[in-house]
Amino acid sequence: MARIKLGMVGGGKDAFIGGVHRIAARIDGEFDLVAGALSSTAEKSRESGIALGLEEDRCYGSFEDMAEAEAGRADGIEAVSIVTPNHVHAAAARAFLARGIHVICDKPLTATMQQADELAKAVSESKALFVLTHNYTGYPMIRQAQAMVAAGALGDLRVVQVEYPQDWLTEAAEQTGTNKQAEWRTDPERSGAGGSVGDIGSHAHNLACFVTGRNVEKLAADLQSFVPGRRVDDNANVMLRFDGGMRGMLWCSQVAPGNENGLKLRVYGEKGGLEWAQEDPNYLWFTPFGEPKRLLTRAGAGATEEANAVSRVPGGHPEGYLEGFANIYAGAAQAIRAAQQGRRDPVLDLLPGIDAGLAGMRFIDACIRSSAEDAAWVTL
Repeated sequence: MARIKLGMVGGGKDAFIGGVHRIAARIDGEFDLVAGALSSTAEKSRESGIALGLEEDRCYGSFEDMAEAEAGRADGIEAVSIVTPNHVHAAAARAFLARGIHVICDKPLTATMQQADELAKAVSESKALFVLTHNYTGYPMIRQAQAMVAAGALGDLRVVQVEYPQDWLTEAAEQTGTNKQAEWRTDPERSGAGGSVGDIGSHAHNLACFVTGRNVEKLAADLQSFVPGRRVDDNANVMLRFDGGMRGMLWCSQVAPGNENGLKLRVYGEKGGLEWAQEDPNYLWFTPFGEPKRLLTRAGAGATEEANAVSRVPGGHPEGYLEGFANIYAGAAQAIRAAQQGRRDPVLDLLPGIDAGLAGMRFIDACIRSSAEDAAWVTL
């Protein structure tokens, strides 16, 4: 089949996440990047596009120009990746959804709840698909954990613990003038009011909900900005109450020296527990109550159909971050091809979409409200 024609908003020169999305889109040969509004200025966008091999007339100065022009071309893009700072997500996504162009958007959904609600309305009114790249849901052993929980391997769920510590903002990197990532991620006008809780806490929240199949109903959050002058939180401790009676704890921090990308998940039920760590993602520990701990490996003995479906190489050959992202893109391609044939593909049930995005925004909003009230319990 012909590759899906892809455009990109953001992700130009010196942008980290744009390169990740482009690699992920290429891994399975499902997409061709043919157009882009890759930077905030027309000149930078043109330079970045030409460097990536795009035709000059498809290097646009703004996402508005790109949406209008591509929608009018016989060979126009069929999908677009939005990899900008958070405050641009909503407007850019709406521009393409209104023209029937499928959207693959980086997380979190938007910078504010108002933007999130406006985007949700646009998704509901469009025939195009909307996929949110919570990439950790694409890891094979996370798919296995979800399948095991759903199958009742842990029994009734009782406790979930998730943590996501990093150390890259331990000092005021945003004040050096040399770290663009730090600058926009700590700017509430571009990132939203949530700092660490929006950037990585949203991943932790999404992962806990994805694997357990439960939603957070109430939380109590204690957010801190430890670095002097920082305008958003860089550390958060959150107590969680889920539907069905499950309880949880979430810790995220970007000021924890010695931690690079330490996302970890633990889920416990009446019959057993699961443990997974992102920095060692090909392993899942399963402990039935009263029995020895068991190590389950990606593509190894005991791997489930759900895990094998998103594994590319034999067991013992590590897969991780880029492949997890690619699994989101591969699922999106499968769903787009089905939509083009007028049908809904079940893969959409495994892909984060507008509902997951809204849940994440409500989580961030509730954390900020709770912390402002001295870590009071608040309802999402």
